[in-house]
Amino acid sequence: MSFNIGLSGLRAATKDLNVTGNNIANAGTVGFKQSRAEFADVYAATVLGTGKNQQGSGVLLASISQQFNQGNINYTQNPLDLAINGNGFFQVSNNGALSYTRAGFFGTDKDGFIVDNFGYNLQGYTVDDNDIIREGVIGNLQIKSASQEPKATSKIEQSYNLNSTLDGPKNSPFDPNDPTTYNSSTSVTTYDSLGNPHTMTQFFEKTGPNSWNMHVLIDGRAIDDPATDTPTTIPLAFTSAGKLDLGALGSATLPAGVTVDNGILSFDEWEPAAKDTSVEPPVWVSSGATSPQAFTLDMRNATQYASSFAVTAVAQNGYTTGELSGVEIDDTGLIFARYTNGQSKVQGQVILADFANVQGLTPVGKTQWVQSLESGEPVRNPGRTGTLGAIQAGALEDSNVELSDQLVNLIVAQRNYQANAKTIETESAITQTIINLR
Repeated sequence: MSFNIGLSGLRAATKDLNVTGNNIANAGTVGFKQSRAEFADVYAATVLGTGKNQQGSGVLLASISQQFNQGNINYTQNPLDLAINGNGFFQVSNNGALSYTRAGFFGTDKDGFIVDNFGYNLQGYTVDDNDIIREGVIGNLQIKSASQEPKATSKIEQSYNLNSTLDGPKNSPFDPNDPTTYNSSTSVTTYDSLGNPHTMTQFFEKTGPNSWNMHVLIDGRAIDDPATDTPTTIPLAFTSAGKLDLGALGSATLPAGVTVDNGILSFDEWEPAAKDTSVEPPVWVSSGATSPQAFTLDMRNATQYASSFAVTAVAQNGYTTGELSGVEIDDTGLIFARYTNGQSKVQGQVILADFANVQGLTPVGKTQWVQSLESGEPVRNPGRTGTLGAIQAGALEDSNVELSDQLVNLIVAQRNYQANAKTIETESAITQTIINLR
């Protein structure tokens, strides 16, 4: 009996050494979770069970459990390195076979798909043709490196204040080249369908109390005919409270090609043009973009107060073509592609998976686990949803192995091995004594 007890102790100590050695070997493995050997005592049993004075029969390995406590997060220079601060696992696919990992070594393959070191595809919510996240639709995440197509300006929004204390201009009629013929001016860059930039300039000329004319030119040319420099003139009126009088604007006589709806001006006959410098003097010709091009101008927040002219807000929705310049991932997993034209576009969203019993996951190597009956079904959501942790881009989670603890465990396992070997040695000596009896 003592031989078997001692032998079970040797086996247990050996397995403890193996587990501890594996922890030490992976102390530098990103996303690794340390394990511990858990043992249980053994008692011989009969049909009627064990008696109260039953002596022990040794030890057995009850379980090897992994400890999923958080590892330290170290920052890197790779924006696609990902770490999870909290609960959850990255989900990766190997041709449809799903596995789960905390190791965030990610990059892109030749087609722009986000993959780990083993070529497994990172999973997440994909986007539709309009770059809208398709929530619940999980697939391979991809960074599209193609140039971003230009977008023509179709909407301009402005907020500005005109100085009510000013008198009318010193000189008339209006001349865009003579600052004495207008009171204030501002400009905004717009884009045609080919991504060519154009400068729309607005000149404000006070014509009386609470009354102004707004003269509009694009590239210094007429909006509907780039061969001339005749401005499009819009009469503006303000209330005694300093607000833009939308009623007066709606009833005003507007130039051809300009309409108004609820205070928003629509310009329907803009002819995008470019300067042809191959002739002398240069002439303005079609830019080759969509013509005519329509856009709206929203100035409903314009005011006329007794303060200096100032533009407080301006926005337009057009842009030129752009090349991919970088990728950013926020703490919920949203992937943004940044372009050289200053725009950004959502490329997808990394999701995390969690399980009711993470101890039930089956380790398969490569710092990955797969679902099992004991783990339960995965719950998949973006980062920071429910109990899921935050995703940290440009960082990696270190192994959670504490080397000092493991080295102490080595000593303990070694002592246990020696003590159990002593048990066998003692039993052997007793047995030899009995054999030698005469």
